[in-house]
Amino acid sequence: MTGLWFLYWLPLVPIAIANGVLREFTYGKHLPELRTHQLGTLAAMAFFTVYFWIISHVWTIPSYGQAFKAGAFWVLLTILFEFGFGHYVMKQPWSRLLADYNVTKGRIWVLILFWTFMGPAMVRGFSIL
Repeated sequence: MTGLWFLYWLPLVPIAIANGVLREFTYGKHLPELRTHQLGTLAAMAFFTVYFWIISHVWTIPSYGQAFKAGAFWVLLTILFEFGFGHYVMKQPWSRLLADYNVTKGRIWVLILFWTFMGPAMVRGFSIL
């Protein structure tokens, strides 16, 4: 089952990268960094929602229990990718990567993890409508 979960998680990577490119070449040039981060987070959530809706037409998840297990797996993959790619490819220091989790400073990246966790349950919900 985790193989299928992994395959459905994979498109989230180019979606997130495309969102980052969009951010850097458009509104990121005109807004303060914190606002850019916040808007980028909300935009990623919107793009992910569209993806969840699209795959709900082909991926049938048998139960919400399975959906939440898949969501937990997706969060683990997302964290591993974020820190692995962010640190080893983009050369970001660990402190910079961890800073996006500081909600008290207006950093709302944790919403992406929540949305990613909820993704398979949303897919299941969309598919039973």
